[in-house]
Amino acid sequence: MAPKVEIPTPPAELHEGPTTGELILRAVRRYSDRTALVGEGYSFTYSEMSHFVGRMMQALKDAGLKRGDGICLLSVNRPEVFMIRLATNLLGIRYTPLNPMGSADDHAYIVGDSLARAIIIDTKYADRIPTLEKADTQVDLVLTLGDADKGTNLLAAADTLDPCPAWNEANPADVCNLTYTGGTTGRSKGAIQRHHTSLSNVLMSVAEWNWPEDIRTLCVTPLSHAAGTLIMPTLVQGGTVYIQDGFDAEKVLRTIETEKISIIWLVPTMIYVLLDNPLLKEVDTSSLKLVVYGASPTSPTRLAEALDHFGSVFMQIYGQTEVPMNITTLNVEDHDPANPERLASCGQPQIGVQVKMLDDEGVEVPQGEVGEICVRGPLVMEGYWRKPKETEEALEFGWLHTGDMGRVDDEGFIYIVDRKKDMIISGGFNVYPKEVEDVLTSHPDVAQAAVIGVPDEKWGEAVKAVVIPRVGATPDAEALRAMVKEQKGAVLTPKTIDIAEAIPLTPVGKPDKKALRAQYWGSTNRQVN
Repeated sequence: MAPKVEIPTPPAELHEGPTTGELILRAVRRYSDRTALVGEGYSFTYSEMSHFVGRMMQALKDAGLKRGDGICLLSVNRPEVFMIRLATNLLGIRYTPLNPMGSADDHAYIVGDSLARAIIIDTKYADRIPTLEKADTQVDLVLTLGDADKGTNLLAAADTLDPCPAWNEANPADVCNLTYTGGTTGRSKGAIQRHHTSLSNVLMSVAEWNWPEDIRTLCVTPLSHAAGTLIMPTLVQGGTVYIQDGFDAEKVLRTIETEKISIIWLVPTMIYVLLDNPLLKEVDTSSLKLVVYGASPTSPTRLAEALDHFGSVFMQIYGQTEVPMNITTLNVEDHDPANPERLASCGQPQIGVQVKMLDDEGVEVPQGEVGEICVRGPLVMEGYWRKPKETEEALEFGWLHTGDMGRVDDEGFIYIVDRKKDMIISGGFNVYPKEVEDVLTSHPDVAQAAVIGVPDEKWGEAVKAVVIPRVGATPDAEALRAMVKEQKGAVLTPKTIDIAEAIPLTPVGKPDKKALRAQYWGSTNRQVN
């Protein structure tokens, strides 16, 4: 009989890692005099960044914010955005970014749902303050990045304080980020991320990606999205982050040449725009060692064209807000123009995650068959903020359900073939049809509306609406587009609207999106682009 072995039960905190803010404090000590962040016309060394963050932490505390409070931040791309996020993470404050391309109404919903105590807002969006203040929330602080008619200038308040390096007050178990994604119900959901989620994201990125020796990272997409997640792994390795407000092809190309940029994050649409820009033939882009792309499926044909021009520097990542950035990777060495089918893959599972294709009963499907892409691992969200039913559905069977349908080949490469949800990805941004359909059907001339994604050479997928008129009405397609743009913003505005007599229905009378998409996607065997 084997002897009984007593396995000790260690204290719960024994295996906790550092907070994400502490990772940056270590980098500050290691790389003090290096340049950390570069804005348009100004920069911060690691030491200067720490002192800015320290003053910001004190200013937030002086304003009355404390550990466990929530803030929402709306800003253009600028280095201060990351440093304010770092300050909140170090103070144990819950940070929620607002997508600058979203509408004021969407922002108001997130502010209210997140139970934010404070709004931090760039003066460019100061006209949205009244709308955000009306949200059903406990907001009692409006802090601005510059002088505005309303609110307290947070930057000016921080400038009056004595310089001091940043410090840590957060606990690894704190909710550090509450990041909102869309939902098929049309309402955004807040994905809860504690420090271990962010820590896993950074460690997996550093371990798996094809990082160059001299890391000079250029961020041009909103820091509220994927570009923002490049900053942490860049800084923990002593690199420099260059931040620009918006994507301008010529500006990006000239910056690559003058600043010797070695890594950049792009959505596929941006890659296509760079390839089509005449300046590309004139500038020296040889410093680029890694082009990270993702957020939407990529045209294998255009990807092969990019490989021909830039060389073997491309790496695809597949992730979502619930599993930020790091579900799968198609590494640089996997980008082989001689194997065009492989260029349609989203890669293999990243270090630290499990990925399986499951059926509706939670059973793994046989290799080569299509199932829902499901994920486990330390970087999976804790759940959806204040939405237990949606959390239960998303985490059914102990797996995070992505809503994407995929298959695995005999070498372990994953291919996304369709979407279980109706989400559209246009130019790297998620569009949820019901949000658009609800606006269209609010018009007195519209009886019914169905919104789908259709193939588009520039955007990957373009938002298309099909509407049925009310009896005796003649809807104006351009007027409907203008109405959606006013209420929901440019990203959600249909590129085209077709007026039809009927929309295909399922046997139970629901709009048949699959049949509707087939009219526009033709015979292709995958309905993502």
